[in-house]
Amino acid sequence: MLLLRRARAPPRLPPRRSLSRLLDRYGFVPPASLTPSPREPPRAAANSAAAKKRRAKKPPYRPPSSLDRGGRPPARSDLPFDFRFSYTESSPASKPIGLREPKYSPFGPGRLDRPWTGLCAPAVDATLRDVAADDPLPEAERGLEEARRRERERVLGEPLTPAERAFLVDKCQKNRTKRQINLGRDGLTHNMLNDIHNNWKSCEAVRVKCLGVPTVDMQNVSHQLEDKTGGLIIHRHGGQLILYRGRHYNPKKRPVIPLMLWKPAEPIYPRLIKTTIDGLTVEETKQMRKKGLHVPVLTKLAKNGYYATLVPMVRDAFLTDELVRIDCKGLPKSDYKKIGVKLRDLVPCILVSFDKEQIIVWRGKEDGSLQDQTQKSCPSVIDSDDASVKNETRDQEQTPSDWSSDESSGVSSSDEIPDDKPVISNPDPSRVI
Repeated sequence: MLLLRRARAPPRLPPRRSLSRLLDRYGFVPPASLTPSPREPPRAAANSAAAKKRRAKKPPYRPPSSLDRGGRPPARSDLPFDFRFSYTESSPASKPIGLREPKYSPFGPGRLDRPWTGLCAPAVDATLRDVAADDPLPEAERGLEEARRRERERVLGEPLTPAERAFLVDKCQKNRTKRQINLGRDGLTHNMLNDIHNNWKSCEAVRVKCLGVPTVDMQNVSHQLEDKTGGLIIHRHGGQLILYRGRHYNPKKRPVIPLMLWKPAEPIYPRLIKTTIDGLTVEETKQMRKKGLHVPVLTKLAKNGYYATLVPMVRDAFLTDELVRIDCKGLPKSDYKKIGVKLRDLVPCILVSFDKEQIIVWRGKEDGSLQDQTQKSCPSVIDSDDASVKNETRDQEQTPSDWSSDESSGVSSSDEIPDDKPVISNPDPSRVI
């Protein structure tokens, strides 16, 4: 029985070594990438992933600093005038009584070879100026003025013919191009000069739109635009100007204009409204200010409007009334104070009050001493403007008779200040405290 049971038992199968006999025949060793790796604990995997992220993290981007010039030398500009933040809203004649902060240059430390005096970057070293001298304009500055005049005449070339002028004016209209330089409450700023030259690269003329405080004295705006850019205003209609670059303008030889990186702090100037008006007692000053608030309003100024007709309106009102009130509700406080300063110098008149967003001005006493003092100072200012008006007068003679005055000349619009009336450059806008 035992033998029968052993014979009936099934034969044993050989053990399974592998699915393939290649390992036994050739001794093949698989690479490490094919062998399964033991599973890592989740905490270790997270730590390794965090380590990879830390190793692969790039340094944060740092923009270039205005303090680091990269070893480059300071910029040098041959423009023959003092660099100011605003050329229409500031005047070298206005002297501050202090500075609000140290003399930090708005061009950046070491980026300009001119020193910053707190008001401007003079073209001639300030140490060469002699305050006690009879002639306040040194010989070096007179040489710069003469060089600027000759260069401007060379670039402008021959006067434009009426057909050329009409073609350029039509080419710069709103329905033909969107190129426009906006001149706002800060007036003609230094960085705006660079914008004008950038537009002159691809077009012969550019449109300038003027709104706000500078439009009180459009003659000053026109003069500063021509003087600082070297161009010529060939058309003016209201607050819109067309500035022509000249026949011989070369964009590749444009002047170097270093940009201001920030707006400089305004200096401190004397107060505009004094406790007592000159020539009046304390009681008379109080009564005049109370009376001024009840005077009928001459006009109401709109925000960012066009104010070129304001000076003639005030002059005409002074023929019948001694006090004039102008409503400035809605305007920023600094704006209507700047307007008051312009009225004081252009009309001329005496500032009485800025209370309740109103500009109240007084024409002065009947003896006319204020008008006489202003007329004495006018010839010197008018003589300095003759050079800029000479080219425009010559161009106006060439315009056909069927053109309107606004379309034929750059500054011959009806709202322009006549030549026989005093023209005084605007004071510094920071005069307003």
